[in-house]
Amino acid sequence: MHMPPEAASSNILEPRDAASIVWQRLNPGQWPLRLEVLPDGTALVGGAVRDALLDRLPSCPDLDLVVTGKALALTQQLAASLGGTAVVLDERRDIGRLVLRGWTIDIARQEGQSLLEDLRRRDYRLNAMALPLHPGGELVDPTGGLRDLREGRLVAVSEDNLKDDPLRLLRGLRLMAEMRLALDPQTQIWIRCHRNLLGQSAPERILAELERLVRAPHADGVLPLLEELELLTTWSDPAGQQRPIPGINESEGMTPDERDRALPLSRLMHMLGDLGLEQLRASRQLRQRCRTLRRWVRDLPADPETLDETSRYRLHCELEQDLPALILHLSSSQRMTWMQRWRDPDDPLFHPVAAVDGLTLQRELGIKPGPAVGLLLQHLKRERAFLRIGNRASSLKEAQRWCESHSDLL
Repeated sequence: MHMPPEAASSNILEPRDAASIVWQRLNPGQWPLRLEVLPDGTALVGGAVRDALLDRLPSCPDLDLVVTGKALALTQQLAASLGGTAVVLDERRDIGRLVLRGWTIDIARQEGQSLLEDLRRRDYRLNAMALPLHPGGELVDPTGGLRDLREGRLVAVSEDNLKDDPLRLLRGLRLMAEMRLALDPQTQIWIRCHRNLLGQSAPERILAELERLVRAPHADGVLPLLEELELLTTWSDPAGQQRPIPGINESEGMTPDERDRALPLSRLMHMLGDLGLEQLRASRQLRQRCRTLRRWVRDLPADPETLDETSRYRLHCELEQDLPALILHLSSSQRMTWMQRWRDPDDPLFHPVAAVDGLTLQRELGIKPGPAVGLLLQHLKRERAFLRIGNRASSLKEAQRWCESHSDLL
């Protein structure tokens, strides 16, 4: 098994206590809709039930409901009567989303003839639990999800269930990264056996799972398993990365915000190639950020201080806000020095900026708008980055000298 569970798993509720305490933690009185507006047979399923058992519910948890009737019609009806927004998630499977006062409530038609049958069609046993929303509803746990939570393990309900929606193959590893779970050996065999089915899932859904995974607190322990199971071979970088994926240890000394900026981007860049990101329909901005970081990680010398001036300046211009992701790849002594400089917004090399703007240059030097102004600004940024000029006065003096030697551009 991978990733032994933490001792906290022993704090999971006993079955006899589960329902009453879960009701208390869910606090449905704070939900944006009253239980009375929901039809008989409605049940809360999945993540909210699991997270209530773990006592890790956010203030506005996402709610997943199953109903015995038409789910999309109910979603639209509730949106109209409560002033929310209805979104069609899956017309064929009759799944809708109600967005109401900052809450997200997904409503799906029950699969099969009963709630028990619906739960037995779900992905992992710890997600196959439900709480019927009638007064005093007891926890429904037909597959042993509560026991899995207590023992800190991830077990698929069945092999066929994973194949029915191949995204579940990846979702299991994302859950492991979020909750530190040990992977059941048989489940691991199924995931590896059917890894090639993952490409049948919508690209956006795959990327969404990966973006959650790389931000999860236990991602370091899951990434090697992700590679071992070859789940991302289709989208990985064929050339690979010579440097290992940095993790929590390499981010020591960073603030939580700095770590959240650096680690997810670095992990995605290592896991997915440029073509893979495009195939998964990543935004143009994310693709560019990964491409730039990948190039600098690949070309970075062992001692980055040996970079020539042109390369060093270009590095800071191209990365700047994403520089912490590159800093993760430096030696421990270099990381601290570079982070301290990056934290200083006035450091002229780590945050290149000219001491004057384009309008000032045009006004003070009498030059016309055009490409030459941009070239001049770049020159002033570089000169200031290496401390050859500093304040406004020295910048204008250098700008005047530049204009005189580049009169053909003006």
